Amino acid sequence: MSGKVVLYYFNGRGRMESVRWLLAAAEVEFDEVILTSRDQYEKLLADGVLMYEQVPMVEMDGMHLVQTKAILKYIAEKYNLNGKDIKERAMVNMYSEGLIDLMEMIMILPFTPPADVKTKLQTIETKATGRYLPVFEKAVSGSIFLVGGQLSCADVQLMECSLMLEEKFPGILAQFPNIKSFQGRMSKKPAIERFLQPGSQRKPQPDDVYVKTVKEVLNIKV
Repeated sequence: MSGKVVLYYFNGRGRMESVRWLLAAAEVEFDEVILTSRDQYEKLLADGVLMYEQVPMVEMDGMHLVQTKAILKYIAEKYNLNGKDIKERAMVNMYSEGLIDLMEMIMILPFTPPADVKTKLQTIETKATGRYLPVFEKAVSGSIFLVGGQLSCADVQLMECSLMLEEKFPGILAQFPNIKSFQGRMSKKPAIERFLQPGSQRKPQPDDVYVKTVKEVLNIKV
């Protein structure tokens, strides 16, 4: 196992995208092993590196890390992106969990039957504007960061999530000016600015090739 961080996942966003975002924000270089075949996945299983037979998996610090939230918390702890004390960590985790819930609704859209997509989008928009975004609009009012006056994984995830929402619902942040201002501040951070540039390791929105590959590699019959 080399000293460099290595991500094992598909050539798409999915659950690994938040890991890419957080590593980029922490200015950690990483390589990727792109899964394109069932054989690659079965080799990982045979090697015993997928604890629950699931990806994403991250090679880091001599470990094979699995479970997205566990991976994110490890990175956040290592690079001081998880609050300064137990109370701040609790706040970071609450914000982070809410953002992950919202992003997961968007993640599953490519795997949703076409007839159900419109309804799913309406549900996501309603929950985003009624339940989630008001929380963050208030939290970043008069504050540069969500918790403790310093960058945390929750800030990185708010940036990621807000951009995902704008891809699906252009103009959704018109009624949330504080979040829009927050986006502007975050995008000027050198590490985030680089990650947002074309040619970075940030992945585009999922397409049919991504969906087909995921189904084939994981042997999903739908």
